[in-house]
Amino acid sequence: MWGIILDAEKEQPLKRQLYEAIKSRILSGQLKASDTMPSTRVFSKTLNISRSTVVEAYDMLLSEGYIVSRQGAPTRVAEGLGLDKPTLPDRPMKSTPIGLLKADFHTGRPDLRQFPQYLWRQLLNKAAGELPIELYGYTGPQGLPALRSAIAAWLSRSRGIEVHPDDIFITEGATHALHLLAELLCTDGKKILMEDPCNSEMLQTFLHRGCQVVPIPADAHGVQTQFLPDGTGACAVYVTPSHQFPMGGILPASRRATLIRYARENDLFIIEDDYDSEFRYCGEPIAPLYTMDPLRVVYIGTFSKVLFPALRVGFAIVPAQLQARWSQLRTHTDVQSPLFEQAALTEFLLLKKLDMYVLKMRRIYGQRRKVLLEALKENLALDWTASGDAAGLHVAINFPELDFDDTFMNTCLQHGVYITLLEKHCIEKGRHRSALLLGYGHLEPDEIRSAVRLLADLIKQHQANSSSLDNKVTSDWA
Repeated sequence: MWGIILDAEKEQPLKRQLYEAIKSRILSGQLKASDTMPSTRVFSKTLNISRSTVVEAYDMLLSEGYIVSRQGAPTRVAEGLGLDKPTLPDRPMKSTPIGLLKADFHTGRPDLRQFPQYLWRQLLNKAAGELPIELYGYTGPQGLPALRSAIAAWLSRSRGIEVHPDDIFITEGATHALHLLAELLCTDGKKILMEDPCNSEMLQTFLHRGCQVVPIPADAHGVQTQFLPDGTGACAVYVTPSHQFPMGGILPASRRATLIRYARENDLFIIEDDYDSEFRYCGEPIAPLYTMDPLRVVYIGTFSKVLFPALRVGFAIVPAQLQARWSQLRTHTDVQSPLFEQAALTEFLLLKKLDMYVLKMRRIYGQRRKVLLEALKENLALDWTASGDAAGLHVAINFPELDFDDTFMNTCLQHGVYITLLEKHCIEKGRHRSALLLGYGHLEPDEIRSAVRLLADLIKQHQANSSSLDNKVTSDWA
């Protein structure tokens, strides 16, 4: 009947299939207003299904207003339901996969093979079994109190930050914290001052929120405070002072003091993104800017880079004057962070497993950084320098004689090599075209050596092509 075919093998119940089939014919105009519907008995015989199935499908159509039924009268199609079929846009063509990468220099990727998965599963199971039922409800926008206390203790022993747990607000990572800050601070057209180059994803977070971004040049030591503009109309300065992204520098004390004075004089906040300073290979982690002025600095941390990216738990230390508005905004966006991950992370911190894991990974990542630099030295006779402090999960390599662009990046991809141009993370383009970012945290030493050999061949080829082009241009002008 009406071309309806039901399939008992589908997971969708027959009553739902019949309901959907009749509904689509009503909306398309195949069944018109006031058309008489067959009786449930006729339908069940025609489709060879039970009458109760048809009754249930009719009940759904009646409750949603697609058909009307009155006592003593046949069931009919309701008025005003015909719709033109929408024209759906073509699906965008997916880019042809290049295949498995032979060399993957993605930045910001920890080595997931080293993570203690069994222990983490134990902690999750413990959380599921031991958390009181009261915590299964709404626990508030600030996060699990036990986790905030554990983070406060961890910050004290690892960073020298003394903070009360009430000033810590749990987030779903650093990006989430920036979304909240953009909403809180970028009001009435106020501007965010941002070190340049910077993390392009964090930049997009502010831009997507409609913030005006003013770039402040950064050098090998971080943001250049002598270029800070008149603070009129600004609400915050975004910096990564402990390990500048992407160039890796440590902001000197003199610039830190200048930045603090600037924030005080212009009544604005400093957003300190401390994204991977745990992994410093020469000496202890750098003391955060937050310790110089807790009233002016919003300190943002995340466990995604330290442990694993799928763990969407981070935190912010929020100055008192922002806390009420932060709580209100968080309540009306996503209410709270996942409970069991918070509880498992609490145990991970209390047992000091994070401390031990960071020590282990600091040794492993430090060795891999050394292997990367040695492999570059062995395979490339070109002049190059590694910028920044010995820390983090990537290194910026500058080749002063070369100029890299999207063509070079695409050529690398075609050969199965993934690299990032430092220029990608620049707000103002053109000043860092000779530098590449090479992530190494997720690669074993043998993988690093193999990847560097492939990259070195492509760089040599790029250099040869550039020299040929320069010679051609020179001869054309001669």
